[in-house]
Amino acid sequence: MSEWQGKNVTVAGLGVSGISAARALAGLGASVTVVDGGSSQAHRERAASLEGDGVSVRLGDAETLPEGTDLVVTSPGWKPSSPLFAAAAEAGVDVVGDVEIAWRLRGPDAAPWLAITGTNGKTTTTRMLASILEAAGLRTAAVGNIGTPIVDVVLSEEPYDVLAVELSSYQLHWAPSLRAHSAAVLNLAPDHLDWHGSMEAYAADKGRVYEGNHVACVYNADASDKPSTEDLVREADVEEGCRAVGFTLNAPAPSQLGVVDGILVDRAFVPDRQKQAQELAEISDVQPPAPHNIANALAAAALARAFGVQATAVRDGLRAFRPDAHRIEHVADVAEVAYVDDSKATNTHAAEASLAAYESIVWIAGGLAKGATFDELVTKSAARLRGAVLIGADRELIREALARHAPEVPVVDLDRTDTGAMSEAVRRAAELARPGDTVLMAPACASMDMFTNYNKRGEAFADAVRELGSTSA
Repeated sequence: MSEWQGKNVTVAGLGVSGISAARALAGLGASVTVVDGGSSQAHRERAASLEGDGVSVRLGDAETLPEGTDLVVTSPGWKPSSPLFAAAAEAGVDVVGDVEIAWRLRGPDAAPWLAITGTNGKTTTTRMLASILEAAGLRTAAVGNIGTPIVDVVLSEEPYDVLAVELSSYQLHWAPSLRAHSAAVLNLAPDHLDWHGSMEAYAADKGRVYEGNHVACVYNADASDKPSTEDLVREADVEEGCRAVGFTLNAPAPSQLGVVDGILVDRAFVPDRQKQAQELAEISDVQPPAPHNIANALAAAALARAFGVQATAVRDGLRAFRPDAHRIEHVADVAEVAYVDDSKATNTHAAEASLAAYESIVWIAGGLAKGATFDELVTKSAARLRGAVLIGADRELIREALARHAPEVPVVDLDRTDTGAMSEAVRRAAELARPGDTVLMAPACASMDMFTNYNKRGEAFADAVRELGSTSA
């Protein structure tokens, strides 16, 4: 009999992960109730589909704990302070996430997890890792915070050899039992502090990915922030024999991966780490070859090498990989100016990495700041700026930072949020640009003040660039 038989489980949220967990647990014999505060037509359609699978759904009330609940399964994004969870705590009921459920549902011969988290670069690195593992002939999937729900993957009838698992800080917060084969924290910068309450709490949840690692804890050896990813490794309780492995954009020390003369090299997973370095790939094998993307490739390579993947598979996997749209994506060249879409740069840390990839930039920035400040970003990037075009609700914050730290940089402040705003932003950027420059949309802000999501913002930018090109031809 399944351990879930007869257990009363409440699932919070009718999103993709919530629906996946509800169906899986109901199929194992649990009595499942899904609660969601929404009541739209889309909610009702999802509810009807689940009810057809024997799951109860309660719409319009996401605060009251159903009577008799034995376990609450939450979805990413639900804050720990939610009334539903307060009620669960008062009743002595545990709250876990879909990643925790997936971990508990793994079979005795389950595929090991190679886990990745960090403020920026998680999705790219996870997909790079999956490409490398596939090049090694392994059956794998990129799961967790991306792709197919992780519960569905661990219950798949056809077994996997290894999983590349992207984990958000939210998911790690609710996954106390997770113990990965190896894991990486790519970087740390203030983000989602409204959810976690403090930078310390946010970093601690990221650091959970290292707990109980078997083989390698991969960290960013170039990071100077405190706490650093290396600090999180030092604090982690890992299995005996698990190693700390760094990645750096410089020449690597022993037990590190790094870059020498345009070559990605490994000094961690070689027979004699003190004297030998294994060539893995060339910088030109990584697309785009921006510094932060090279760091992503090194982290993915480190996890693959920890799993025993050969150097040739690292090279072949990186060559085969192409990033998702709106991640430092070259749109077009118009009048000898490159136009690059990094709409995914929704915070200052991501925008800083994007700005560091180009020498002379007209920067399109702005949107919803989510409480961020821009002084450090502008200070670090000022020497690269030819000009700036500011859009969105919180553009004044960026304009003020530019006035303080880069007063010589010309700024265009667009006071409009209609559908033509992006077209004007691109036209004004083109007026500031010179041959050889890059017009870079790296907003450092969320998109929801003007667009449905960052994808729509990126599409608007690309459309505006193509319109510019047609009028310039």
